[in-house]
Amino acid sequence: MFRRIVVAVLVLGAAAAAAVAVWPQFFGVQRLPIAAQLVSLRGLAIACAVVVITGLVVVALIFRRGRGLLTLLALILAAFVVASASILAHRGVGDTTFEPRGAGDITVLSWNTLGDAPGSHAIAKLALATGADIVSLPETTRETATEVAELMRAGGRPMWAHTFHYDLISKARSTSLLTSVTLGEYHVDTDHRTTNVLPTVVATPVDGTGPTIIAVHTVAPIPSELNRWKLDLTWLSRACSGTNVIMAGDFNSTLDHFQGLATRDGAAIGNCFDAGAETGNAAVGTWPTALPALLGAPIDHVMATREWRVTGMRVIGSEDRAGSDHRPIVVQLSPRG
Repeated sequence: MFRRIVVAVLVLGAAAAAAVAVWPQFFGVQRLPIAAQLVSLRGLAIACAVVVITGLVVVALIFRRGRGLLTLLALILAAFVVASASILAHRGVGDTTFEPRGAGDITVLSWNTLGDAPGSHAIAKLALATGADIVSLPETTRETATEVAELMRAGGRPMWAHTFHYDLISKARSTSLLTSVTLGEYHVDTDHRTTNVLPTVVATPVDGTGPTIIAVHTVAPIPSELNRWKLDLTWLSRACSGTNVIMAGDFNSTLDHFQGLATRDGAAIGNCFDAGAETGNAAVGTWPTALPALLGAPIDHVMATREWRVTGMRVIGSEDRAGSDHRPIVVQLSPRG
């Protein structure tokens, strides 16, 4: 009898854990410890589950004792794999199709540079190659951003450079934003904190014409920073509660973490819609570059309010050895109407 109780507890516990890992937002735990970290790496979790299933099957075939329990655990993990893979497939594992660029279109490039690691020439080269009008650069200092802007000007694409830093000790506490001069002049308020630990740049058009542009960097949801990470996401939800907003950067969050923070039906956070979800790229990992994209975490995003339509997106894998642990993403936005 005692053995049956232990087996039942193990099976029920495994089933409950698998259910939470598949869809933590159903239980309201998507921003709580363990669940927040586990759901970030769905692809890696699937790969690990397949390895464990293989091990369970091999052991069950060799040993008769406990075969029933091992079979049940393997079936639970198999259900987890199927459900998780279905979610990733629905979100999209990569569609790099771009519509022809039209009048008024804006190309947005976002790249967390891991403290200037790729260098100004590599950043500028990529920005010029993608034809970026907006470049969001978390963990990029003023000096590097200025150099990138100068190189882009020399390349025929002049940019304004803006940087917001909380201190000059750690490069991670600087965020830079480049905006094309064709978008007009922008103002950045550096007197008030935005996100809690790492700065987010909010740029507003000086003449009141054009989108508000937000270069995002939230703190990672490690256990010691979990509360401030949740506050960061709440701040971003408020920042995108208006109209004509474009946000891009390192959100340190996937679509799962945003659940409950949207203020408009179908939006990801606030009134902003996620480019990855709109184009079938929401399952393509941007961090870390050490893992294949489909095993990584899609935590870098470009988002916009409904004044904009997403007409192309690509997670760029060609820079995996450039020095940063994040992959750049490029998104084309077209004005509606």
